[in-house]
Order: sequence, then C-alpha cells, then structure tokens
Amino acid sequence: MSVSYIDGEIAWTHPDGTLYLAGGDNANCTIAACPVDLSVYGYRPSIAASSVLIALYAICTCIQVFLGLRYKSWWFMVCMVLGCLDEILGYAGRIMYWQNPWNDTGFIMQIVLITIGPVFFAAAIYVLLSQIVMTIAPDRSRFNPKWYIWTFISCDIVSLVLQAVGGGMSSSSSGSSTAGVDIALAGLSIQVITLFVFVVIVIDYTIRSRSVWSKLSLPGSFKIFCAGLALATALILVRCSYRIYELSEGYSRDSEALRDEPLFIALESVMIVVSAYCLIAAHPGLGFRLMSSATASETSLSVKSLEKHTVPEALSV
Repeated sequence: MSVSYIDGEIAWTHPDGTLYLAGGDNANCTIAACPVDLSVYGYRPSIAASSVLIALYAICTCIQVFLGLRYKSWWFMVCMVLGCLDEILGYAGRIMYWQNPWNDTGFIMQIVLITIGPVFFAAAIYVLLSQIVMTIAPDRSRFNPKWYIWTFISCDIVSLVLQAVGGGMSSSSSGSSTAGVDIALAGLSIQVITLFVFVVIVIDYTIRSRSVWSKLSLPGSFKIFCAGLALATALILVRCSYRIYELSEGYSRDSEALRDEPLFIALESVMIVVSAYCLIAAHPGLGFRLMSSATASETSLSVKSLEKHTVPEALSV
C-alpha cells in the first residue's frame, strides 16, 4: 500500500499514479480509488444492519406517537420521538458512509446523532421514575422526588451539549480533533455518572418503600412495566460505558475498538434499539393506568391520588 502524509493528512498513491487524500478539507478518496482501511472506521458499515435499525426506530416512533396522543403523555412522547429520529438520521448517515467512507456528511450525521440519541431516552426515564416515586410512598425517598427531575435532567442537558459539541468538532475534522474527542468523552462520562447515581437512588428508594409496595395488589403486567424501565436503564448504562471505551483512543486509525463493527452493533445498536422498545412496555400511559387500578391496604395510597398523577403536573409525563 503506497501511503504517505501531506500536511499531516493520509495520502494514497493509486497504482496509476493518481494521488488521493484520505482526510482534510481536500479529501478526494472514493471507494473505487482508495482502500477502505484508510477511512476513519476502516470498514464500510453494514447497510443491512443500518436499514433494519432505521425500520425498527421508525416503527418505534409511530408507536410512541400513537401512545403519546392516546394518553396525552407529551413529555415522554417528545423525548422518545426525538431520540428515535436522531437514531434514524444517524443510521442514514452510516448508509451514506457505506456508499463513500470519506463522505463528510455521512460521518457527521452518524457521529453526532447516534451519540446523542440515547440522551433523550435517559431523560424520559428520569422523569417517569421520578413520577413513580412521587406517586407511591414519596416520603420513603431520601430526597424530594421533585428534585429528581430537575437535577437529572440538568445533568442530561449538560451531557447532551458536550456530546453534541464534541461530536461536531470531531466530525468537522474527520476525527482528528483530540479536543472534540475529549469533550465527547466528558459528556459520556457525565451521562454514565448521572445514570449510576440515579440507579443507586432508585434502588435505595425501592428498598425503603418495599413495605408499601408489598401491600399493593399490582397486576403481573405492572411487573413488565417495571422490568422495561429497569432493563432500558441498564442497557443505556452499558452502551455509554462502551462508547467511553470506544473513544478512549480517539478516532485513531490504530484504534481496534473504533474499527470493530460487530462490537459497535452489539453494544451500541442492539443496546439502544432494545432499550427503545423496552420503553414502549414502560410507557407512562400504560404504567400509571395499571397503578391506578391497584388496591391499597393499610397505606395512604388511594386510587384518586394515583389518577391525579397519570398526567403529572410538572412535565406531563
């Protein structure tokens, strides 16, 4: 492979003598002229995987819009739809990248949108779980559940901004900006820490309120609702941890993690699309309806108080 560097950018000399640049503003490599190893990822993204994911997110979007309109769960619907649309456009970017691994537009779309999409899913989870605590035994929480929303959503916004800025800087430099990688890593780290702290607080609340929950006659389908929430949270946490590992070496062409597409599909694509569908099972319109049908024994919980929270006053979950 006849590779050289011109002004810090990789250059490839074709057997016919034509010089191609694989990076920078003057990049002119194409899949027909340059080896794919010279691209940032070192592979052409699976068009089949990207197409399936786009279809799955499109279906999820339609379901969330239907449920959101039916149950008037505006905040949850907006978060889920924004997250799904980010993923759809991000994987459309990977299809563009498949067509040409040196396509700046495709690179920008996937690096920014796939990175920030799960932030919206996390925001939906924060608000929903906070409202559950407000509804059942809020006095058992060590912290005022109203603070859950604003504290964790604020951290989510900071994480979103850092990941978007970092991804934008990296994409505009075709992955060569170390500052962009560092900023994106900071955003991902904040998201992981925020999720972890949130999980600890929820587990603590669950333990402290177990006596209240044990007196409720909740249907088996409510367990599916809770399992969906728990699984979605765990999957997003695993995904964010993977992305930190993936970016630990930056967008270097020597990074094994960055160039491992099966690992990306397993720990990014699968984790997030499954979490999106878990959040269909954990839709607030379904969950709060199940809670309102439960009977309470020797608790201050009443059907009336539950129904009042079906559409929470704070953010209309």
